[in-house]
Amino acid sequence: RSSDLGPYSKVEMFTEGQYGIVALGGGYLRWGHFEMMRLTINRCLQPKTMFAIWRVNAPYKPVTRKGLGQRMGGGKGAVDHYVTPVKCGQLVLEVGGHCEFGEVEPFLTQVAKKLPFLARAVSHQTLTEMQNDDRKST
Repeated sequence: RSSDLGPYSKVEMFTEGQYGIVALGGGYLRWGHFEMMRLTINRCLQPKTMFAIWRVNAPYKPVTRKGLGQRMGGGKGAVDHYVTPVKCGQLVLEVGGHCEFGEVEPFLTQVAKKLPFLARAVSHQTLTEMQNDDRKST
């Protein structure tokens, strides 16, 4: 649990893409969030000229829940669903290829608004500026 808290420890930079979504707050991604991101990006992406890369793992952390109407006690509940913890400053998704930021920003912003934590569509330049501002403030 303690490793899920706090800002992302590694310096996050793009590996292959030029644009992406960065988390401005921490939270958990469920299966439905991954599905929403996948469908929105596949709808808007041109597969011959652009690509997308996941920067977070598939849901792996179990979340338990007791059945409805259960009384207190009786041990821990069964696994209800799985989540992926996302830390502040972590890249969630990368998009690259032959495209401009103006082309990908609308659908990246649309995805970022639907996530369960604050997130923002960024380019390589804006991510570098954000990291420089963080270094100056600390």
